[in-house]
Amino acid sequence: MPEKNIVIVGAGLVGSLLSLLLSKKGYNIDVYEKRPDMRKSGAKGGRSINLALSDRGWKALKMAGIAGAIEEIAIPMKGRLMHSTDSELTFQAYGKEGQSIYSVSRARLNELLMEEAEKIGVRYHFEQQCEEVDSETGIIHFSDHSGQPKKVKADVIFGTDGAFSAVRTSFLKRDRFTYSQQYLSHGYKELEIKPDQKGQFQMEENVLHIWPRGDYMLIALPNPDKTFTCTLFFPFEGEPSFASLNSDEAITKFFETQFPDARALMPDLLEMYNSNPTSSLVTVKCYPWVFDSKVCLLGDASHAIVPFYGQGMNSGFEDCSVLMEILENNKNDNWALILDKFQKSRKPNADGISELALQNFIEMRDSVANKDFLLQKKIEARINDLYPNKWMPLYSMVTFSHKPYAEALAKGRFQDRLMQEVLGIDGIEEKYQKESFKELIRPYVERNANFKMADKKTLA
Repeated sequence: MPEKNIVIVGAGLVGSLLSLLLSKKGYNIDVYEKRPDMRKSGAKGGRSINLALSDRGWKALKMAGIAGAIEEIAIPMKGRLMHSTDSELTFQAYGKEGQSIYSVSRARLNELLMEEAEKIGVRYHFEQQCEEVDSETGIIHFSDHSGQPKKVKADVIFGTDGAFSAVRTSFLKRDRFTYSQQYLSHGYKELEIKPDQKGQFQMEENVLHIWPRGDYMLIALPNPDKTFTCTLFFPFEGEPSFASLNSDEAITKFFETQFPDARALMPDLLEMYNSNPTSSLVTVKCYPWVFDSKVCLLGDASHAIVPFYGQGMNSGFEDCSVLMEILENNKNDNWALILDKFQKSRKPNADGISELALQNFIEMRDSVANKDFLLQKKIEARINDLYPNKWMPLYSMVTFSHKPYAEALAKGRFQDRLMQEVLGIDGIEEKYQKESFKELIRPYVERNANFKMADKKTLA
């Protein structure tokens, strides 16, 4: 049985899952959180955007033995349903028949993880602000809501305290610690579509709804209570933007023009728009993630990304599953070796999904409404059906596989170049649906199958 005492700073999704996984391995776990207990009335705090749970996240939840409980609060979304300004609908499947991503409530998922962790002995300490971490001694300095100081010593410390991590802040002045944060010129505002008079969904529930409008978009994810959580991703400045929607008249006119079918389902639009906050979107990168073989950053604390691939939570959960696999293969409890292997394994993949998320923002707000883009996706799906072991679309690699993100990014770029050649074939729009397409496409498929990661140097 391990004797080490482990402290996790941050009781969010990643910190709570990590506490559950490590506790199951027999470690003594204490979790410190600056906010009040979110399970108590009026103490929800933090972000409330719905999350899209996919294969990488499910793997970690299965490791923790909690996947069954999460399935009860998750709603499958089999694809995107695009809404035009004329309220015309276009469906695009995410993967093959039976493949879905799942809409889950951030708050409810967090609560379940905390409850399960406490059941097996994890100790939570709320309203404890991390002030400083001494990685040499393993001492963490906290203060409570009244300013009362507290010192805690641990053998291993994990910083899972989000994009604005206090643990990470302790190391900003360290020599050779590289850190960057980059904000998008877009922010987001959350809205809601309530159930109809019979208490039912007002739109199709098993899809992710998107209103793509070029430089901005509205999305909607379903909830078990028959509501939809809607999010407007919109520029802060310019025309149109959050700054330009400066009156009730301007807000109403904008929604009626750009999102008419959504507007018809939100009679309380003005109240929600004016009362809900406008939030920013940030990408965080840093390295190293490990200090003095004792302190390690995970999740958003080490690699915060924008939400446009639905992989923020999934990548954080994958951090946990990768760490546990490394731990399982190093049974001598050598944490210096474990943590070093972890950061070297995960850093390239964190950078990969960061780039993919920014890339997918353009796809979601603009490309999904483009006929050529939709044709490319249909052709790729057809190729995948014909050669399932030699061609997997990028979205499927990221969402429905465990291929490292860096490899998915490189392979996706290569496949996109091949697809540009395929789209140039005369009459391809008709040919891809015929039986002869299998032989026509074979040379491209073989080139794709022979792709090696070394080729990524030519794709930068």
